[in-house]
Amino acid sequence: VSLATFGVFFHLDKENVLTATEVFTSISLFNILRLPLSDLPSVISAVAQTKVSLSRLEDFLCAEDLNPEDVSTNYSGSHALGFIGASFRWEKSGPPVLKNLNVSIPEGSLVAVVGQVGSGKSSLLSAVLGEMEKLEGTVQRRGSVAYVSQQAWIQNDSLQENILFGSNLNRPYYKLVLESCALLPDLEQLPNGDQTEIGERGVNISGGQKQRVSLARAVYSNADLYLLDDPLSAVDVHVGKHLFEKLIGPSGLLKSKTRILVTHNLTLLPYTDLIIVMEEGRISQMGTYQELISERANFAELIQAFSAENTSEETTPTEVSSSKQEGQLGRSLQQRELLKQKDSSFDQWKILANNKEKVATGGIKMLVVLKYLRAFGWRWMWLTIAAYLGQNALAIGQNLWLSTWTAETAKVSDFTEWKQSQIYKLHIYGLLGFIQGLLVCCGAYVLTRGSLSASRALHHQLLDNVLHLPLQHFETNPVGQIINRFTKDLFIVDIRFHYYLRTWLNCTLEVIGTILVITSASPLFIVVMIPLGYFYFTIQQYYIASSRQIRRLAGASHSPVISHFSETLVGRSTIRAFGHRERFIRKNNDLVYENLVYFYNNVISNRWLSVRLEFLGNLMVFFAALLVVLAGNTVSSSTVGLSISYALNIIPSLNFWVRKACEIETNAVSIERVCEYAKMDKEEPWIMSKKPPVGWPDRGIIEFVNYKAQYRKDLGLALNDVSFQTQSEEKIGIVGRTGAGKSTLTNCLFRVLEGSEGKIIIDGIDISTIGLHDLRGNLNIIPQDPVLFSGTLQSNLDPLGKHSDLELWEVLELCDLKDFVQSLPKKLLHEISEGGENLSVGQRQLVCLARVLLRKTKILVLDEATASVDMETDTFVQSTIKREFSNCTVLTVAHRLHTIMGSERVLVLDAGRILEYDTPHNLLQRKSVFSEMVAEAGVRR
Repeated sequence: VSLATFGVFFHLDKENVLTATEVFTSISLFNILRLPLSDLPSVISAVAQTKVSLSRLEDFLCAEDLNPEDVSTNYSGSHALGFIGASFRWEKSGPPVLKNLNVSIPEGSLVAVVGQVGSGKSSLLSAVLGEMEKLEGTVQRRGSVAYVSQQAWIQNDSLQENILFGSNLNRPYYKLVLESCALLPDLEQLPNGDQTEIGERGVNISGGQKQRVSLARAVYSNADLYLLDDPLSAVDVHVGKHLFEKLIGPSGLLKSKTRILVTHNLTLLPYTDLIIVMEEGRISQMGTYQELISERANFAELIQAFSAENTSEETTPTEVSSSKQEGQLGRSLQQRELLKQKDSSFDQWKILANNKEKVATGGIKMLVVLKYLRAFGWRWMWLTIAAYLGQNALAIGQNLWLSTWTAETAKVSDFTEWKQSQIYKLHIYGLLGFIQGLLVCCGAYVLTRGSLSASRALHHQLLDNVLHLPLQHFETNPVGQIINRFTKDLFIVDIRFHYYLRTWLNCTLEVIGTILVITSASPLFIVVMIPLGYFYFTIQQYYIASSRQIRRLAGASHSPVISHFSETLVGRSTIRAFGHRERFIRKNNDLVYENLVYFYNNVISNRWLSVRLEFLGNLMVFFAALLVVLAGNTVSSSTVGLSISYALNIIPSLNFWVRKACEIETNAVSIERVCEYAKMDKEEPWIMSKKPPVGWPDRGIIEFVNYKAQYRKDLGLALNDVSFQTQSEEKIGIVGRTGAGKSTLTNCLFRVLEGSEGKIIIDGIDISTIGLHDLRGNLNIIPQDPVLFSGTLQSNLDPLGKHSDLELWEVLELCDLKDFVQSLPKKLLHEISEGGENLSVGQRQLVCLARVLLRKTKILVLDEATASVDMETDTFVQSTIKREFSNCTVLTVAHRLHTIMGSERVLVLDAGRILEYDTPHNLLQRKSVFSEMVAEAGVRR
C-alpha cells in the first residue's frame, strides 16, 4: 500500500517532493490500517463460517416438529385409550410402520402386547406417546402418562432423584414404591443408600437395577396410564415375578391403573385383561387369553410351542405366592448374599463414584509448552522465528530508507539531479517491500505447517490415549468431559492458538523494533521505558492469573452442558412422556448461564486490561514526543518523524502484545487439558512382540489358575482365587446373583480388567503375555445390551470389509433377518441411526448375533443374548448358536436359568469365588446352591 501510494504521488507530478511531514503522517495512517487489513481474511472466513452455521441452524429450527394434535388428550369418554383406523410412520418419506390400528382399552385394565421381533410392539407405545407421525385415523388418550422404555434411561444423579424425577418427596409412598420395585435389598448394598450417585447412563448399577429404577420412577409419578416396554426382560426371574405380583399384576400396586405391558413372557398372559397380538405393524389378534386360545390361530400355536419348551423357568405369579418354601429359600439366599457382599459393595462404589472434572490451578507448566513445541516441530519453529524476524527487520529498513530519503530531499540543491535519484530510491523501497512480502508469506506458511503438525499430533495423541483408557475411566467420567476436549479444546488448538501465536510473535518483534527505533533517536527514552515496562509486566501477570483461571473454570463448566444435553437427547421420549420438557429446559438454561458467567467475567477482565494498557501507552507516546522536543536541533526532522510515528504505533502494538501474551497462556489451558489424558493410566499394549501362532486358539481350552482381580489396589478382590478349566469345545454356563463376579470373570477374559495374581491360559498361552488386539481379536462376545454404530447395516456387520455380500446374506438368513433386510429399500446399505435407534432392541440383538457369526472364533461369550426377543425368536437363536458354534467353547452368562440347563457344566459364583463347578445333572442331584437357585426360579428339571 505504501509503495503504491508513494509511487503514484511521485509519478502524478514530477514536481512533487516527499517531505518528512507527508511521509510519516502517511506511515502513521498506514499503521492504523495495518491491523484491520491483516484481520480482514480472518473476518471474511468467520463471516463465511457464520453463514454456514446460520444455514444449518435454520434447517434445524425449521424442521418439522412433532404434532401435539396427533394424540387427542382431551378425550372424555369411558375408555383410557383408543385407536380408530390409525396409521403411523417414523420417517417423513418412510413407509407406514403401524397400519389401521383399531382398539379401545378400558380404564384400569392390564393389556399385554405380544409379537415377534420387529412386529411393532414398541412402536405402538411410541404412537400413544405422540412420538410418531400420524398418517390417518384418530388416537384418543385420557389422563397423565408414565413411560418405561425397553432400555432404561437413567440420569446422572442420585437414585432418589432418579425416582422422584422432579416431584416432592412423599416418604411413605416412596418407601412403598421401593418395596414394590424390589429395590430395598439393593439400597442396603449402596454406601449412601438412595443418595448414592448412580453415575452417567447408570453405569454404576446393573441392567436389572436400571430397569427397576426406571420402573420406580414411573410408579412414583402416580400417573393414570402406564406404558411398560418389556421391563421384565432385563431382571432376574425371581425379581420379575416379584414385580408382576407386587406391582404390575392384578393384585399389585398399580391394579387400579391402566397398564399396557409389552412382554415376551407368555406365562403372564392368563393374568391380563386384554391381549394384543402384533404382526408386521398390524393388530392380527385381540381378546382375552381364553378367547385367543379358543380361536386356535397364531396365538394358540405360539402358546402351545411355548408350553412344549419344558425347560422354562417362567413360573406364574400364583406359583410364586403359593411356593412358600421356595420363597423362604430365595429370601435366605438373598440375605446370605447381601451379608457376603456388603463390604465389597462399599469398595466397588468408591471406585465407581462419578468423578467431577478437576480444575487445575496455577500457571501453565513448562512441560505443556515443551510438549506443544515438540509437536510443532523445532525446524518449523526456528524457520517461523527467522521469517518473522526478517519481515520486521525489513519493515524497519523500509522506514529508515524513507527517513534517509526525506532527509536528502531537505538538503537538495540540484533539483534535476534529485529527480533522477527518485526512481532509484523508489525501486529500492519497492524491493524491500517485495522481499518483506515474500517473508510474510513464508512466515505464514511455516507457522501454518507447524501448527497443523502440532494439531495433528495432539489430536492423534488424545484419540490414542482415549482409546487406550481402561473401561473404568468411561464408567466414572461423564462423556461430556471427553467430548469437550475433542470439540472446544481441540478447536482452540487448531484455530485460535495458531492465530494468537502468530500475532504475538509479530507484535513481540514489532515492539522490540519500535523501542530500538525510539531509543536510537532519543537514548533517554530507555530511562522511561524501564519503569513503564515494569508496570506493563505487573499488569500482565495480574491479568493472566485471573484470566487463566477463568478460562479453566469456563472449560470445566462447559462439560456439564454437553453431558446434560446428551443425557436429555437420549431420554427425550421419557422426558416428553412425563411432561417435564420445561424442567429440563430450565436445567439446561441454568448450566448455560453458569458457563456464561465465566465468559462474562472474561470479558470484564479484558476491559480492565484495556483501560490500563491504554493509559500506559499514552504515557509512552507522551514521553517519546517530549524527549524528541527536548533534544532540539540535535535530531533531524526525518528522525523525529520516524520516532513519533513509531511511538504512536506502539500503543496498539503493546496493547496487542500484552493481550495476545495473555491469550496464549489462557488458551494454553486447552493444550493442558488435552495433555492431561497422556498422564492417565492406560491399558496394556495392543500389539506386543510376542504374538500367538496363526490359528490360535484352535482348541478353545480356557484355564483360570489361582486368579485374583480387583478394580483398584486399595479395594477388595472382585475375583478371589478363581481356578477352573474348560475342555475343548465345551459349553459352560456361568450363574450367580447380582455382584457374584460373572461380569468380572468375562472382563478378565477379555483383559478389560487385569488380574492382580494368577493367570488365564487359553490353549497353552498366558493371555497376559500377548497384545490386547491379538487376544480380543480372537474372542467373540454377544453383550446383553446390543451395540450398533451410525452407518450402513453392511458396515455394522462387517466393519473391516473382509466379507462378501453373499456371506452377509448367509448370516442374515441364519439370524432370521434376511426377509426384514430384503424389505428395506437400500437393503445392506440401509442407514443405521446412532445407537441403532431405527431398529427394535430385538433386531439390534440379532444384528449383533449376525456380526458374531460372520467372524467365528473358537471361543464365544454370551451375556444373555436373547433377553430382548420373543420366545419363538429365542428358541430359534438358541438353536442357531447351538448348531453354528457346536465346535466352539461357549461361556454363557445366565440371567434366565433355562438358557444354561443344556450346558455341559455349570460354574456357580458368589462374592468372587467359585462355589460349584459340575454338570447340571450332578448339581441338581445333591443339595447345592445351583439346585436351590433352580428350585427358587421354578425351572422344570
